Amino acid sequence: MTSATASAPDHPIHPTRTARTALPRSGAEARPEACAAVVVEAPARLHLGFLDPSGSLGRRFASLGMVIEGFGTRIELQPARHDEVCLACEVDAAVRERLARHLATLQRQTGRLRPLRLTLHGAPPAHSGFGSGTQLALALGRAFCTLHGLELETRRLAALLGRGERSGVGLAGFDQGGLLLDAGPGPGGGVAPLLARVPFPAQWRVLLLLDARIDGLCGAAERVAMDALPPFPRSLAADLCHQVLMRVLPGAIEGAFEPFAQGLSTVQRLIGDYFAPAQGGSMYTSAAVGVALEWIRAHQLAGIGQSSWGPTGFAIMPSAAAAESALAAARAAGAVDPALRALVVEGCNHGAAVGRRAR
Repeated sequence: MTSATASAPDHPIHPTRTARTALPRSGAEARPEACAAVVVEAPARLHLGFLDPSGSLGRRFASLGMVIEGFGTRIELQPARHDEVCLACEVDAAVRERLARHLATLQRQTGRLRPLRLTLHGAPPAHSGFGSGTQLALALGRAFCTLHGLELETRRLAALLGRGERSGVGLAGFDQGGLLLDAGPGPGGGVAPLLARVPFPAQWRVLLLLDARIDGLCGAAERVAMDALPPFPRSLAADLCHQVLMRVLPGAIEGAFEPFAQGLSTVQRLIGDYFAPAQGGSMYTSAAVGVALEWIRAHQLAGIGQSSWGPTGFAIMPSAAAAESALAAARAAGAVDPALRALVVEGCNHGAAVGRRAR
């Protein structure tokens, strides 16, 4: 989790629980519960690939993803004299406006209109493949509900704040962590249902390569790129499903690294080739990340690929020692651009955590 400058909560932070009650429709104001502040920490996710972007059987997308340590979002929310968004970390300038818009939406939709101060203490880099937009929205939504004593399911918060339209792994990761597979949105839309959640093996590690010089596609540019791609072949979708169901998931469940890594690398290569025309002709948005990961692929068994539209690339390894050794060897061979940021992280098998500080 990202280190915080906020005061520590009186009660330990604990994983969030899925709530059951419906969204209140009353327009009356309600006093925030008897706490001075709520702090929510949400882990980042990697998007490991779609299974069927065109919906050859009538259901589009379906996503494989996993939650990781090391790039958490941390939001603090407390009553104030007027609404205010404070940035206590380095983030894109547009984040303040986005958070203010989300806060206003939550106040308007719930009728809880009392002013609040929102402080962002940490967030992963935007447009880099970590699902930062979804985690920001959900962390704020969960903090808002906790402060006001509301119980809203994560999928309801996502719908209110316009998240989870294609992939459900960010929502499921917020609730549960782990290695995740969703079914894609149904024909009528709505959040993609979760098909499988597997704990990520504790000894395995993820080598991340970040290129801060490049942004991944997002928003309108992402929609344009998706619409310009040709129909996804049904045979290719079937191969991706086979890789995930018969290699990736069983490998993670049994702790069998070789089939997991081979299956994930195959998924990434197949889906990466499909999206290559929208990424300059390569499965990697960053050429420098591609050079480093392809060197590692040639010298080490690893699950290799790019998260979402990148530019962040990953190599999943069987241990911390293997990850550090592969990175050192790639650097020694001159395969790692000095401009890249490289780090080794663990998988995260828990969802967001909520802490309360009493008055």
